[in-house]
Amino acid sequence: MLTSRTHRSSRRAGLLLGTLVALVGVLAACGDGSSTAPDRAVTPATTTTPPAPGPGMTADLSSPPPNDSLPQPTVTTPAPTRTTGKADDGDPTAGMTLAEKVGQLFMVGAAVNDPPAATYRAVSTYHVGSVILVGRSTQGVTATRKTSDALQAARADGAPDLFVAVDQEGGNIQVLRGPGFSTMPAALEQGTWAVSRLRSQAETWGAQLHDAGVNLNLSPVMDVVPSPADNASNAPIGYWHRQFGYTPAVVVPHANAFGDGMRAAGVGDTVKHFPGLGRVTGNTDFTSGVTDTVTKPGDPYVETFAAGMKNHPTAVMTSTAIYANIDPKNPGAFSSKVVTGLLRDDMGWDGLVITDDVSAAKQVSAWTPAERAVKSIAAGNDIVLAGNPDQIPAMTAAVVAHAKTDPEFAQQVDASARRVLDAKASVLG
Repeated sequence: MLTSRTHRSSRRAGLLLGTLVALVGVLAACGDGSSTAPDRAVTPATTTTPPAPGPGMTADLSSPPPNDSLPQPTVTTPAPTRTTGKADDGDPTAGMTLAEKVGQLFMVGAAVNDPPAATYRAVSTYHVGSVILVGRSTQGVTATRKTSDALQAARADGAPDLFVAVDQEGGNIQVLRGPGFSTMPAALEQGTWAVSRLRSQAETWGAQLHDAGVNLNLSPVMDVVPSPADNASNAPIGYWHRQFGYTPAVVVPHANAFGDGMRAAGVGDTVKHFPGLGRVTGNTDFTSGVTDTVTKPGDPYVETFAAGMKNHPTAVMTSTAIYANIDPKNPGAFSSKVVTGLLRDDMGWDGLVITDDVSAAKQVSAWTPAERAVKSIAAGNDIVLAGNPDQIPAMTAAVVAHAKTDPEFAQQVDASARRVLDAKASVLG
């Protein structure tokens, strides 16, 4: 396990149609420690194809729209609310209003070919500090750069630069294609390459993202699928060959090489989906009650993430699956036992933590958008990934309101905003 807490410093139509496009785009671990190479010959099962994963997993055009029946709180455009007290010297949040700090704790979906007005409004009005390009594009680097630049230009004067994120793993999970973008093989094939080759290739892929205005890749996947026989039943990872291999001994060096290459190109990396999705069967985007009954603290698949964190990634992404041996009552991203207890306290990770998408996933549909946002931050996450831009007003309003009434939660908001800005400084300079 990690014993230090130095990671943070080490890596310093019309409106409705546009929104629907963004929504559709959104709704895309005990190894034996051996070094057995992944099986190239494994192909997706011939049974009914499961829906492709969603943001943080992938943004896929085949995904259904979110559940519109959830109750929504009444919200208004936030008025500036200055926090009290003098900020410490060197505090990157000095001078920011509460609403501005809260905005840094969100990542909003932006349909890659035509972001809707709701996405731009999330950035300009609700101070959202990160966007994720969702859907599928074959328009290439130049067109993507125009979209990235337009999103950056939506920021209020003086606001920090956006994290512009994407799921660019390879294989089916490659959002950006077309002129200037290489065709990336699936991670399972990448896992058969020499580590040096993968690192070099990842730097090339990262340079392409950088040229397109993307500065954060929600990759690599550090989930371990136990065996080739489990691929067909492991809907979120194995079916799509998103894992680098079937043992930690293969996954760790290849995932780390992928991250090294991205960071060398000036693009942040994100290890996911903590504490692991390799043992589940359901996809949390389209199924509720997805539960891992095996994973527990200290098991080899959790230690795979510990080894990844020693490589100083930009961020860690938390899963929304339920982990029965850690917290049987809450999805991982909503669980303080998973995020604060296991990831931060036990494993020593003091860097950036991002949730998997909590705006439209069936797994979290029992909670209102406002509740999902508050629970995510209270659990210890720093950025709430909300692919549905229409949920941003309710989510940000709820976090602001809770911070005003709960001093401990307000301290968490401050700490998370600092981590977000520190991570941006590390990646963006």
